[in-house]
Amino acid sequence: METTLKPTETPTPTERLAYSIQESAEMLGVNYFSVYRLIQRGKLKVCRALRGKLLVPRSELLKLLKTESGHDEKRSIK
Repeated sequence: METTLKPTETPTPTERLAYSIQESAEMLGVNYFSVYRLIQRGKLKVCRALRGKLLVPRSELLKLLKTESGHDEKRSIK
């Protein structure tokens, strides 16, 4: 049995699993070179897609944001 959407319902957008370096930089509000530096320093893990394109998993971006916001909170407490 199929479910149909009512005209007032909008489908929920699905979250992407990974983003390009440029998209990740835009989401973080930094230059894409900064994302490369995070990768080189081991603070951001990436995976390789077809033809060697680097992709940043969504989970890694969320981890990075959590750890960075934790540092900001510690700094503001002092």
